[in-house]
Amino acid sequence: MWAASCLASCCAACACDACRTVVSGISRRSARIAYCGLFALSLFVSWILREVAAPLMEQLPWINHFHKTPNREWFETDAVLRVSLGNFLFFTILSFLMIGVKNQRDPRDGLHHGRWMMKIVCWFILVILMFFVPNEIISFYETISKFGSGLFLLIQVVLLLDFVHGWNDKWVGYDEQFWYVALFIVSLVCYLATFGFSGLLFHWFTPSGQDCGLNTFLIVMTLILVILFAIVALHPAVGSSILPASVISLYCMYLCYSGLASEPRDYECNGLHKHSKAISTGTVTVGLLTTILSVVYSAVRAGSSTTLLSPPSSPRAGGGKPLLPLDKADEEKKNKAVTYSYAFFHIIFSLASMYSAMLLTGWSTSVGESGKLVDVGWPSVWIRILTAWVIAALYMWSLLAPILFPDRDF
Repeated sequence: MWAASCLASCCAACACDACRTVVSGISRRSARIAYCGLFALSLFVSWILREVAAPLMEQLPWINHFHKTPNREWFETDAVLRVSLGNFLFFTILSFLMIGVKNQRDPRDGLHHGRWMMKIVCWFILVILMFFVPNEIISFYETISKFGSGLFLLIQVVLLLDFVHGWNDKWVGYDEQFWYVALFIVSLVCYLATFGFSGLLFHWFTPSGQDCGLNTFLIVMTLILVILFAIVALHPAVGSSILPASVISLYCMYLCYSGLASEPRDYECNGLHKHSKAISTGTVTVGLLTTILSVVYSAVRAGSSTTLLSPPSSPRAGGGKPLLPLDKADEEKKNKAVTYSYAFFHIIFSLASMYSAMLLTGWSTSVGESGKLVDVGWPSVWIRILTAWVIAALYMWSLLAPILFPDRDF
């Protein structure tokens, strides 16, 4: 026993030293990526607890206080929501603490970029505490998570549009034949993938002998949007590039597939019902990877003046020069303004926590047999389809707004 105690103490000390070494190596520039890593860790914990925590939670009297014990799926969903709530509170508290930070001399700037050991411990404590809160609070969080997830999807749309326009501008800015050829090849591949994908959708989701008018309408509507994107983008009055149109077209077709694949497994027009377990796991994996990439991209783009993350006081937001010359040291000290909004940065993680919980729980609909089917049900279908239509509307607005309102900057 004494030897085992010593061994446990040594292991704990080594683990603490390792954590200190890791967190001490996080610099100002890597802090944003560290937050992304913490968010990815929360997704991993949610996924693991969803698979293994149900038997333990059934034994907790303040959770399982029902006259009749719910099925396993209820406890799996509850575990995911509790981890998500802890993650949401962690980033929301940080967001409120960072309101009004305008320069690096603010003490809160050090909290945002440092004190990682303290923040990791606080995150861990919040997640643990969520397993002691009443079920009513979790139910309320589940309800508001649906609205928060919708807002996060809207932010994803804005980030995607920002990404494709930035990608196009960068390649066109090189003004070399190689990059124009590359732009054409990528656009061609995207369109070939889009139309090939649509053929598969007709094969999978409009089986012969079934009345699948809804699925046919959704696929045809997406194809109409794809053609409309190309026509408007190449119109002489617009003069846009085909690359953004092709990427948006492929993403809209993917969202159409994602929505149709989320149809109930007993729906006769869902041709993937025979492979429901594999398709559901693949869908949620892609969804989680998309969520992580969106959060990482928002973190990387946080210092850009083209995003919502740059406050007016940021040097990248176009602040003017002083009218009178200042001493070099004073000027350097005064120009240490933050390059992005810390508060909004953390809000993105809060909303992403809600979205990932909805993704893992099928938007809190039935998760299917053995609790393995996630992101299934009509709410998931229409959320995906509406997201595709919102993307289409915003992209068309980005093309037509400069023509409709030539006196404004867009």
